[in-house]
Amino acid sequence: MRFHHLQDWLSWQETLHPNAIELGLERVRDVWNRLHPQAFKPIVITVAGTNGKGSCSAMLESVYRHAGYRVGCYTSPHLIHYNERILIDGHAVDDDSLCAVFEAIDQARADTSITYFEFGTLAALMLFSQADLDVVILEVGLGGRLDAVNIMDADVALLTSVGLDHQDWLGHDRESIGLEKAGIFRTARPAICAESYPPESVLSYAREIAADCLVYGQAYQIEISQGSWSWYGPDGHSRYGLPMPSLRGHKQLENAAAVIMVIESLASRMPVSQSHLRQGLREVSLPGRFQVLPGKPSVILDVAHNPQAIKVLIDNLKAFACPGRILAVFGMLEDKDVAGAVKLLSPSVDHWYLATINAPRGLGADQLKPALESEGVKNFHLNHDISSAFDQAREDAMVEDCILVCGSFYIVAEVLRQQRSKGY
Repeated sequence: MRFHHLQDWLSWQETLHPNAIELGLERVRDVWNRLHPQAFKPIVITVAGTNGKGSCSAMLESVYRHAGYRVGCYTSPHLIHYNERILIDGHAVDDDSLCAVFEAIDQARADTSITYFEFGTLAALMLFSQADLDVVILEVGLGGRLDAVNIMDADVALLTSVGLDHQDWLGHDRESIGLEKAGIFRTARPAICAESYPPESVLSYAREIAADCLVYGQAYQIEISQGSWSWYGPDGHSRYGLPMPSLRGHKQLENAAAVIMVIESLASRMPVSQSHLRQGLREVSLPGRFQVLPGKPSVILDVAHNPQAIKVLIDNLKAFACPGRILAVFGMLEDKDVAGAVKLLSPSVDHWYLATINAPRGLGADQLKPALESEGVKNFHLNHDISSAFDQAREDAMVEDCILVCGSFYIVAEVLRQQRSKGY
């Protein structure tokens, strides 16, 4: 075995390929065929989109597990531990299992160069193939068409949303980005769009390959009543009296509606009762998505890092109705729209604690400062790391205030790690 410890494998993978991102399926498909020449048995649900992928994947996993199915779920990035990316029946895979499949992948690839993400995707697929699962949920890492998970033919494809992110790789407008994400669609199979008005490129691609395109507000819709909601789909299918998802915010209802459309599309092969659907929606959890930690002052964790996600975050903040000030612990990566994020957030934030992200592509607090100054913001602190920014915010906060931690997975992960170490 090349390495005995998971962190050694991960550190080595980061240096293996000349590019951290290398879009294209030929290399990774070739290695997968060497590893697993036989058919992949579980049902495959592939989830792509700019925002909402994690929420939809978590809801699907929760509902199917409550319905008694054996479920694999592959997501990225992780918050605390790499193992979080690969769940089998709700449990993160252990280090030894990951090391064993990394060894098998390394041997099978021979002289084929693959990226860190491709190693992880192949590991997830290998572990899923060994686990006697009914269904696997594969979250796309970047785009769709050329992302490593797209070596699998989805039985159902779910496109959550199309916004502006990763533009250097995917294109500079919604039409270009939408076409890349629609690459997960397959001929004669359900292609579900969680947006009412997806880009025309998505719809035209679905028509071109004859996918069964099901768009929110057209093929299926929802009706909200006091404390519950109902779902109406094709051919008279409906689900009444559903509980609000435990994930906060109105946007999660749209995500949940798309999830039900996936479940209904697979109902002949994996039926889900009303009680299991209700239970799955009620008990789903996903760290870092408008996650409110217990205690006062309120601490809200949100990984929002692009304009579309930040707009949803702001809507959730308004609904949360913080009785005091909002203190933002904020940091971003260099390839994100810092100016756009600050412009959207500044009317809602009373004081900023700018945090340096000491990680690849991380921006220094001083690099965030011009975006605030251009919006006329004067109330901010510069902090040399995430922990000191959060500690300063906690020290300054009154009991009725809210501390908002946002802008990056790195920011949320560090604060969550810090809070867990203190027993929160």
